Amino acid sequence: MWDRPQLLMWFANLLTALAVLLLFYSLVFLTIHSPLFPVRQVKIDGELSHVTKEQLQYVIRNELKGTFFTLDLDKTRQAFEKLPWVREVNVRRRWPDRLEVSIEEQRAYARWGSIALLNTYGERFDAASNEALPVLEGPEGTEKLMVEGYRVLTDAMAPLQKAPTHLWLSPRRAWRFQLDNGVVVEVGRDDAVERVRRFAEAYPNSLALIAEKHPFEYVDLRYPNGFAVRLPAYKPEETAKPGARPVAARPAAAKPAASMPAVKPKPRSASA
Repeated sequence: MWDRPQLLMWFANLLTALAVLLLFYSLVFLTIHSPLFPVRQVKIDGELSHVTKEQLQYVIRNELKGTFFTLDLDKTRQAFEKLPWVREVNVRRRWPDRLEVSIEEQRAYARWGSIALLNTYGERFDAASNEALPVLEGPEGTEKLMVEGYRVLTDAMAPLQKAPTHLWLSPRRAWRFQLDNGVVVEVGRDDAVERVRRFAEAYPNSLALIAEKHPFEYVDLRYPNGFAVRLPAYKPEETAKPGARPVAARPAAAKPAASMPAVKPKPRSASA
């Protein structure tokens, strides 16, 4: 080897290249981890009405660790998404020292029973709200289906200017809802939208007139050509006026019963 100058030259060049690479790596490592490149600005974008400034500052102070180059964007995004009312977060670096955070806040559309809220996408999330929201109850995994169903039923009830305040979906996929006046409407499984539309069209000239005298609390739409109404306070009207003395009805004269004609016996003849 020592007698081969070309091989020695190649080996020397290799060591020089390795030394340059190590030096370059060291410089890059020191630059990336240097405190000379901190994150000095954090810009928050988004229409926020429930996420507070204090919550954002807490995440910035305690979760954002590292320099402009070493900051983990995925962990930063997850830290912001842990906040209540935060649905989705996008994080970007902006040279030389700024971090841009775009936040999409949850929009509460309904309550999922008494345990959670539903957003406009039919996704469950945990947060506290004092808003007057409709209540949806159904089997696990039907949250998106029920949000879409509620929208369709609300459109079908639009002619009455009434919206369901409570909506149920049974395990057999039968629909039932309650109006703001407490009336429960049983819709069923098949042709649910068409049944509700017929109900909304017929209500002003039928049930609305009944409700003026006899308030009802339950309507069953599971009939092919109509619907049934439960009237708990209904009593048959009496024909006699209040305070009038009852008049005894006269018995009708009995008609003579039809009788068979009498048959006269024949006289016997005398024998000789």
